[in-house]
Amino acid sequence: MRVAARIWRLPVLARSRRLALYLPVSGELDCTPVISAAWRRGREVFLPVVVGSELRFAPFAADSLLASNRFGIAEPVCSDDDWRSAREMDVILAPLLGFDADGYRLGMGGGYYDRTLAFLAQRRHCRRPHFIGLAYAFQQISGVPHEKHDVKLEAVVTDEGTLSCRFGTRTE
Repeated sequence: MRVAARIWRLPVLARSRRLALYLPVSGELDCTPVISAAWRRGREVFLPVVVGSELRFAPFAADSLLASNRFGIAEPVCSDDDWRSAREMDVILAPLLGFDADGYRLGMGGGYYDRTLAFLAQRRHCRRPHFIGLAYAFQQISGVPHEKHDVKLEAVVTDEGTLSCRFGTRTE
């Protein structure tokens, strides 16, 4: 619950209407309290859907029907016409296995977020989507091996605080 409160204190959330979140698997930080709060605040919530080698985002409501994808991850069942691109999201909150102070991250290893958000590297002053990681504080490591195509996080919200990856500062 402390993580959800920290997330809602982020300035980018105050202005955001479309939020891409996730349903936790394999010990990932649970963001379902953030989803519930988003609905109460009248925000649109989307979940990632694996489409080929990239992600699209499907609308998600409390009564959405879910089905497991080929990785066993629950995705909303809806028409392809309802999917949205990453460019249409205001904020994307992603689960992490590890992260460093520079905003590099370790995910499940598929590279889906990197491919989906590759366009962010081509824009000098990207306004959206804001790419924020969710993790436990113990998942921070001194340095994540990275390649040129890896997309950096703007911030990481943990159970112990918020790390601004642009400035390397941490708040409680």
